[in-house]
Amino acid sequence: MSDTKARTAEQIEADIAATRLRLASTVDELVDRANPKNVALRQVEQAKAQVFDEQGQLRTQKIVAVAGAVVGVVGVLLVIRRLVGRR
Repeated sequence: MSDTKARTAEQIEADIAATRLRLASTVDELVDRANPKNVALRQVEQAKAQVFDEQGQLRTQKIVAVAGAVVGVVGVLLVIRRLVGRR
């Protein structure tokens, strides 16, 4: 605020009131974002977006890739368990 003109008390009060409104709005938005219910809803939507495309169809390639990875990890764990069990 590099105004060279002197500001009146009313102008300063109006600026303070506007700043308070902006700050209150920002705080309300942050409280809404941090609400655990809203965080959970966003996480559910994000998970659904990983499994379903925009038309609501399953993303089969992604599901097959995840299932393959799970099967691979389980297989590796079973092999390790067998090797350790032989000792």
